[in-house]
Amino acid sequence: MAMDVFGLLGNPVGHSLSPPMHEAAYDELGLEARYVAFEPDVDDLEAAIDGARALGITGLNVTIPFKQDVLESDAVAVDEMATRIGAVNTIDFSGERPTGHNTDASGALRALREHDVVVEGATAVVVGAGGAGRAISFGLADAGATVEIANRTEESAHELAAEVPNATGHGLEDGTLEDLLAEADILVNATSVGMEEDATPVPADALHDELAVLDAVYRPLETRLLRDAADVGATTVDGAWMLLYQGVEAFELWTGRDAPVASMNDALRSRL
Repeated sequence: MAMDVFGLLGNPVGHSLSPPMHEAAYDELGLEARYVAFEPDVDDLEAAIDGARALGITGLNVTIPFKQDVLESDAVAVDEMATRIGAVNTIDFSGERPTGHNTDASGALRALREHDVVVEGATAVVVGAGGAGRAISFGLADAGATVEIANRTEESAHELAAEVPNATGHGLEDGTLEDLLAEADILVNATSVGMEEDATPVPADALHDELAVLDAVYRPLETRLLRDAADVGATTVDGAWMLLYQGVEAFELWTGRDAPVASMNDALRSRL
């Protein structure tokens, strides 16, 4: 039986948690497959994709600095969601032409639903209008939520809100988050605040026990935002759940099989 090869395309990739997560899935299901990290030069994206196709690689995840560049690649047909988000994080080679997808939006939704959070009809506040904020905002809106996008650069929030259905943009001047969160059901931190220092983008007194709080930061797993949210009785969802489910979505896209979520989760969390 031929071995399927999957991988990660990025530079650098040494820090990635994708290989152990996907390898755990192959082991659990007894698949003849391996997941390999590839680190081409930043100017060699087209050659890397063409080479992967020529070698019969089944699927690739894509990370920094290539997620936006794939959109402009003639080697890949990009699906609607990835085009709207403006980034590709997964390439499938099963068709006549490689196809680019983005699993971040669906990964965030599955992370919330894992914790019994109802998205349809909810009001969601997304802090951050960068790559993660774009993906999560589109995912929430498509699932039926009203989305309030708050960003330090207010213009960026308005620009993103103009693209996302049923969304409104805001700055982060004093009192804005308190007002938005008073009536909100979901809060998402889509910034890097809390990763490098014990800080939070949201005032603790703006949180309440009817919120579900997803922090896209996964190192550390328990950020200051999540500690503050837990203190008031809010539902908390750490960033590893989103990381897990974007990988689950890629696995299921490539293989057509249900992912062994528990095994992938164990492998991921054992390395955090």
